[in-house]
Amino acid sequence: MISVADLLTNNRVPGDYFAIDAYVKGDLELGLLENRRGDRLLALPETLIQAIYSGLQKETGQASRLVLFNCGRWWGKNFYTRFREELTDYYGTALADMPMLEFLNSLQSCWVAYGWGKIELDQSYQQRGFLILKTLGSPFARQAPQGELPVCFLEAGVLSSFFTQLTGRELHCIQTECESMGAQQNQFVLGLANRLQPAEVMVESRLEHDVIMQKLCTK
Repeated sequence: MISVADLLTNNRVPGDYFAIDAYVKGDLELGLLENRRGDRLLALPETLIQAIYSGLQKETGQASRLVLFNCGRWWGKNFYTRFREELTDYYGTALADMPMLEFLNSLQSCWVAYGWGKIELDQSYQQRGFLILKTLGSPFARQAPQGELPVCFLEAGVLSSFFTQLTGRELHCIQTECESMGAQQNQFVLGLANRLQPAEVMVESRLEHDVIMQKLCTK
């Protein structure tokens, strides 16, 4: 028989740490948002996201892609640090020792709690050295100007840095599908930079995601 005491951690039963009703706390009078640890959270208005896109495009032109990606890299590094610290403190287990299913559930709940939409990890190409990440309902895609190429460079930078920190290997990230172009979801490919480099040309050539993956896996 399982003892109730065996299920407790610090006299509590660990649940979904990033459950929105427990994770996000607000003070309307002070205009503050905090997480359950008391760390400050920042709400980004849609108009601000739109202004970032238009301002960078006006000031830097095509270089705005690199600016957004590098900002995402910085953001992703700090995001990983907070994510790791919060889960380690809550579950009493190092992130590296956490079961894969529990890690994925936590990441998905965190993505929703932060208002970034939904995220899913596709390991179909893992044996070939690539990971596919799918996001749905991204505010960064929704508020981006519509064009003929994917635009979620900020998210690509976040994912690149997050999984670089997680795996201990320098990983690059390229977006192959984008909701701003009418796709049902955003798709990102993670892998070593030298292996992903050909994908940049393929995206510019407007090849479909499945075609890109087929070509990457045959190189």
